Amino acid sequence: MSISLFQNIARYLTAGSLLFLLSISCNEEQVVKPNIILILADDMGYSDLGCYGSEIPTPHLDKLAENGLRFTQFYNTSRCCPSRASLLTGLFQHQAGVGLMANPPANKDASKRFGTPGYLGHLNKECVTIAEALKGVGYQTYMTGKWHIGYHNSSDWPLQRGFDKYYGILSGASSYFKPQGARGLTYMNDSLPAPDTSYYTTDAFTDYAIQFIGDQKKETPFFLYLAYTAPHWPLQAKESDIDRFKDKYQIGWDSLRRIRFENQKRLGLFDKNWEPFRDTTVRAWEDLSPQQKEESAYRMAVYAAQVHSMDANIGRLINYLEKEGQLDNTLILFLSDNGGCSEYGEFGSGKFEDINNPDIWGAVSYGRAWANVSNVPLQDYKKFPGEGGIATSFIAHWPKVITEQAGKITDNKAYLIDLMPTILEASGAQYPDTSSYGLPTFPLEGNSLLPVLSKGEKTEHEYMYWEHVNRYAIRKGDWKATKGRNQVEWELFDLSNDRMETHNLADENKELVEELSKKWEEWANAHQVLPKMLDKEK
Repeated sequence: MSISLFQNIARYLTAGSLLFLLSISCNEEQVVKPNIILILADDMGYSDLGCYGSEIPTPHLDKLAENGLRFTQFYNTSRCCPSRASLLTGLFQHQAGVGLMANPPANKDASKRFGTPGYLGHLNKECVTIAEALKGVGYQTYMTGKWHIGYHNSSDWPLQRGFDKYYGILSGASSYFKPQGARGLTYMNDSLPAPDTSYYTTDAFTDYAIQFIGDQKKETPFFLYLAYTAPHWPLQAKESDIDRFKDKYQIGWDSLRRIRFENQKRLGLFDKNWEPFRDTTVRAWEDLSPQQKEESAYRMAVYAAQVHSMDANIGRLINYLEKEGQLDNTLILFLSDNGGCSEYGEFGSGKFEDINNPDIWGAVSYGRAWANVSNVPLQDYKKFPGEGGIATSFIAHWPKVITEQAGKITDNKAYLIDLMPTILEASGAQYPDTSSYGLPTFPLEGNSLLPVLSKGEKTEHEYMYWEHVNRYAIRKGDWKATKGRNQVEWELFDLSNDRMETHNLADENKELVEELSKKWEEWANAHQVLPKMLDKEK
């Protein structure tokens, strides 16, 4: 048991219990050190899980929530690459070198990515990953799934950033059935067997995660980063999963939005007097032609099948851990990298006949109308600083520690930079002063969430900050200010009664807006945030 975790728990123990735990920590240090699993969904909206209001069956994640702790106000960075960089390093994404996106496969010269330290397009040499930190205290470290924070140089790849074994795609998307080509770079240590006719990435990522864990010594703790591509486009799912949903979405997005919000109110996630945000750029379902309804409903069915498949695979992993007697002492954290994806228009992109085509790796998507449902009841989408872009479902499960809080919901405000400190405290690892390249590291600014998990104590930041593609946000308590790309003035919202961000209160609170604006500028200047470099980014 780590000294920091021991001290945190010791405050609540009797003297006799303290002596007992001390004897365990001295004699069985390797046994009590927890396994840690970090599971990341891709482009999944706030309301896409059953335990967050969805009609999509997600029984395994729901069970983790039932026996763990759910957060209603946990945040990412609004987009895949920056979220992954912040998640893995405990830093703001700009400090890690991925303020925008990873360099695409066609651009091998990272120095052309705006030429500034915050926007290199890959992890820099001044940061340390969770895997690198945990190896120092005896962890085996594994990753399966989507990397997307460095393509072209092997020094940017998982095995060179602290992971002992890796299987997945280096790029941001691939065919689920046949990962191949520049957007399906697959890589597992030194070799990768070719996918067969039954191959599906969500299954494969879980298969290799279980294999990696099974191959190691049981007395050795492990860290697993399982980064699914589901439910990111392209729309591709197994036919058996699609069959579960193919007739479910003919009710349309307007009815489904109401159903999900009613579920959320029943679960206690949102105030019963609120109304969910409705994107007025989306047509009413009843105004669509029969063909438009049929094709749109099918797109959502495939999306739902992708979410359902991910949950089923998480269930396989949980069942394996339970069978091996490892579940009770495993800290599992689940979240999404951003909100639902509104890219490519109201109905989505790609030809309808290209859905489930195994040779397609590109943007065959479900569209803005369904993304508005995925993010119920919140406004905005992936890439944007509104709640629908940055808020994520977040579940923590650790039976040995989450006892008093099991099954509860917390409104503790937290975000990605808090995960590294949480994992360090749980494992007993120390954050290094220098990186593996011998360079000084940036100091961590996050808070450990262990007090929240174990006792329900609040560990919140006075201010929280966001920036992506010249869109900004800052939060202080329940006040949140946002500013868009072409927006001259900041907008201000009181999230305590307007989580949907529909009532701008900036004119009535000018002093607060000025305070938040200055704080955001101070943060940006101190963290390699240079949005003025991004004026041409679409």
